[in-house]
Amino acid sequence: MERDAWKREDYIFHDATACETYAANDALGDETHCTFHEAMAKNVLGAGRPPAENHNISAFHKLWYAGAPHPGTATQIQDRSITTGTRLVTAGARMPGSLWRSAQGVQTENVTVAEGGVAEITCRLHQYDGSIVVLQNPARQTLFFNGTRALKDERFQLEEFSPRRVRIRLSDARLDDEGGYFCQLYTEDTHHQIATLTVLVAPENPIVEGREQAVEGGEVELSCVVPRSRPPAMLRWYRDKKELRGVDSRQENGKVWSVASTVRFQVDRKDDGGIVTCEAQNAALPPGHSKQTQYVLDVQYSPSARIHASQAVVREGDTLVLTCAVTGNPRPGQIRWSRGNESLPERAEAVAETLTLPGLTSLDNGTYTCEAGNKHGQARALYVLVVYDPGAVVEAQTSVPYAIVGGILALLVFLIICVLVGMVWCSVRQKGSYLTHEASGLDEQGEAREAFLNGGDGHKRKEEFFI
Repeated sequence: MERDAWKREDYIFHDATACETYAANDALGDETHCTFHEAMAKNVLGAGRPPAENHNISAFHKLWYAGAPHPGTATQIQDRSITTGTRLVTAGARMPGSLWRSAQGVQTENVTVAEGGVAEITCRLHQYDGSIVVLQNPARQTLFFNGTRALKDERFQLEEFSPRRVRIRLSDARLDDEGGYFCQLYTEDTHHQIATLTVLVAPENPIVEGREQAVEGGEVELSCVVPRSRPPAMLRWYRDKKELRGVDSRQENGKVWSVASTVRFQVDRKDDGGIVTCEAQNAALPPGHSKQTQYVLDVQYSPSARIHASQAVVREGDTLVLTCAVTGNPRPGQIRWSRGNESLPERAEAVAETLTLPGLTSLDNGTYTCEAGNKHGQARALYVLVVYDPGAVVEAQTSVPYAIVGGILALLVFLIICVLVGMVWCSVRQKGSYLTHEASGLDEQGEAREAFLNGGDGHKRKEEFFI
């Protein structure tokens, strides 16, 4: 092997003495070089631990140097003895030796986890003989070396190390943790397998906003935004339990997606206070779960007014309370009371939507009006007040039944008279017809007798004979 085929950073020794000895013999290294590699070895094997056997050291650095500079490539290795008995391992040199082969003694499974969740990465071992097992993260940093922590990241915990499996637990998973995790078994041949970790991002509660103020008879446009999700969240709109069709858009920001949807529909005053829901779903959420945001519609419209009286019949001396029920958005801030062309009675008390009239008299009679308005229009309602005399009310109430009975009797008498008149008319008509026919018969008999006396000559002049 030629010297220029070696790379200085590829040398490793179990202690500084071996490094210095080899460097002095081959004149390839210096003190800095040897100190650097000693620090790396201690970082992995643990400070204060006795030097490992030469075979273990060599096997370890097959991973550290052969894998890291050229991940995923076939790397040749060779053992070379020197006077100190230290086994030397190098990567990248064109030397005969054993070749990394496809994993035969290790099996892994891909893992999917939601951001912030817990993921378990498992390496299943086949025919394990106690050789070295190393787990690396996607950056090719060693997490665990034969069950010993090598990377100071407490989110990774070794849950199991047995002849059948090696299992680590990652808590609070992040997008940066995504990638291929290497599980490598060092026997006479090096076996490795990659477990791919996929990190999903669940959508947060959608942000729903109205583009402009909704007014009765117009259209409202709502937007729903989920700024961060992976895979892209699917957005749906609902109104009164019916799905609305929206227009969706999405934008990729690094490893996550920003998704938006807009919807438009016409509104009326009855829609004020209605609920519109935007729902977001993706694979990071448990089945059947979603993130929802409800938007309360604010529809502005002109006011309407109606007066309610505290009692139906008012008598002298009563106290009447009139209430002006006003609706409108925005709600009218002031309600005005008036009485026709006259001023309100001196005893009247008008406070906001109520008008109180104590000690009523006939002088309080009139048409009372309440008025209210907002920027979309005006509204007014009328109430006609008639104060009754208690005696008049009683008399009116008692006279009502007699009037009804009298009306019914008059109707019956009229019907009876009509029937009698009809009967008389029919009787007279029939009698006149009988007398007419009887008279006609007598005339015919006289003519027949007269013709007989005259000899039956109907063309001769009649002659009269007296006997």
